[in-house]
Amino acid sequence: MHNPIRILSIDDEPDIRYALKAIFDFEGWNALMAPDVPVGLKLFQQYEPDLVLIDYHLPNVNGIEGVRRLRNLSSTVPILVFTIDESQEVANRFLEAGATDFALKPIKAPDLISRIHLHIRLLESERAPDTLENLPLAKGIGLPTLHRIMEFFQGQKTFLTVNQVADSTGFAYQTTYRYLQYMVSVGLAEICNTYGKIGRPKQGYRLKSQAHRENHLRHAPEW
Repeated sequence: MHNPIRILSIDDEPDIRYALKAIFDFEGWNALMAPDVPVGLKLFQQYEPDLVLIDYHLPNVNGIEGVRRLRNLSSTVPILVFTIDESQEVANRFLEAGATDFALKPIKAPDLISRIHLHIRLLESERAPDTLENLPLAKGIGLPTLHRIMEFFQGQKTFLTVNQVADSTGFAYQTTYRYLQYMVSVGLAEICNTYGKIGRPKQGYRLKSQAHRENHLRHAPEW
């Protein structure tokens, strides 16, 4: 980890790059700016940034392919995706390519700064427990993020919605939803549908009991 933190931003809009540099300068972080993926890859190899921000819609090489190429250079660097598209389908494609989390446009400086701090802390934190290291991880699932969400659920007895978990952990909604679905699929969590007077039922999530989780993990399928 560099001191100060070194952040690479890949975005083809000059106004966005200018705004990001102003935010990073204010925080005392070193800003590396690239207008496209090829330039971003060169800067990444030259300066080894601590975190990467990348836009979805980029010229020549789009953001998804850019994430894939960045991930080939580093398996651990946090990669946050800037996008105005909030669909879960797009989010899943980014996560499967190797993205870590999302930041929505238009830029909100406090939210962006908070999310960057979150992922830097996760990168610096101790490794995940052995029980999680033995999990068969699906594409787009990383141990630091999974560990953070699991930690949040410890002691929570009620079912919580995706929004509640996202707001409390600091991750984007799409990232949180993807991880909760994975946790259900491997037996770490369970779902409960709650019905109001109108509208669709809301899904709530909570951890399964420790004994139930350990038993399920012993028989978890390979991804």
